[in-house]
Amino acid sequence: MDRTLTFLKDLVDAHGVPGFEEDVAKVMQGYLKGVGPFSKDRLGSFICEKVGDAKGPKVMLAGHLDEVGFMVRSITKEGFVRFLGLGGWWGHVVLGQRLIIKTRQGDVLGVVGSKPPHELREDDRKKVLELKDMYIDVGASSDWDVKKKLDIRPGDPIVPDSAFAVMANPSLLLAKAWDNRIGCALAAETALRLKGQKHPNILQVVATVQEEVGLRGAKTSSSKLRPDVGIALDVGIAHDTPGTEGDEKLGGGPLLVIYDATSIPNRKLRDLVIEMAASLKIPMQFEAVERGGTDAGRIHMSGEGVPTISMGVAARYIHSHVSIIDRRDFESTVKLLVAVVKRLDRKTVEGLI
Repeated sequence: MDRTLTFLKDLVDAHGVPGFEEDVAKVMQGYLKGVGPFSKDRLGSFICEKVGDAKGPKVMLAGHLDEVGFMVRSITKEGFVRFLGLGGWWGHVVLGQRLIIKTRQGDVLGVVGSKPPHELREDDRKKVLELKDMYIDVGASSDWDVKKKLDIRPGDPIVPDSAFAVMANPSLLLAKAWDNRIGCALAAETALRLKGQKHPNILQVVATVQEEVGLRGAKTSSSKLRPDVGIALDVGIAHDTPGTEGDEKLGGGPLLVIYDATSIPNRKLRDLVIEMAASLKIPMQFEAVERGGTDAGRIHMSGEGVPTISMGVAARYIHSHVSIIDRRDFESTVKLLVAVVKRLDRKTVEGLI
């Protein structure tokens, strides 16, 4: 594996559900060593600042560290673990899946229990089981086993057990947590490729926490940094599989969000990105999301308001144990981001308002 692919693998293989993102932040720190000073906000968001022009505007590139996961809710007398979701889950993709419970003593492997189809009544087959009705089997025979031997406690985080893999098409990468380690990787790679280069601004690489439960780290980090421009980096939903409707696809190039439920992009910044992509002959994709949003929803409302857009790459099967991205989309998006950052001087930024 080359260095960038190893970085992507390390990011998605790390465990970090909302509120428990420390291990992922360490991966970011290791990759960005030597690029600029590190800091964090008081909620735990990771920050690396690369100064191109100390008198220039502050440009924030933000991906979020956290992945959708679960948390221990309670333990039954029989030794089964009840749990709740951290982020949006559809019951169909949870049943029968392997999970890892992160305890003080180490990782505990479990599986979400499911009935064999032989015992399902016709009505049961049509239902989507809710998370509150599910349980995790950790191989225990009583609550004493779970609490005393395994040291599982209410509030312990739970992550999907799913390893990174390069698919038969080597451009396609399968893993958990592309939502949104790919956004963190886009921000980090952009800064790394600007290492040793001049740019007319202060680049703020931010990996926020707790996005999946309310865009929380975006609010605290933007309050701390007070950016002049914000670019939220996240996945978009690919619509190139059977039964989906839309033009977004793997390999289609960078994805620009024209609307979501939390933010409307700054029109002038949107147009600048489109023009830069055209000049570089990079194809663009566009997405409108009627439910849900990205860190842009908090960044653009920080301070007196921040010109903000949301960009990223298309991904299949987000908010499940596995998702797929195309590395070519990653590379073209980084190329575009580098060009955009170089363009954002004081005069250009002031013209966005």
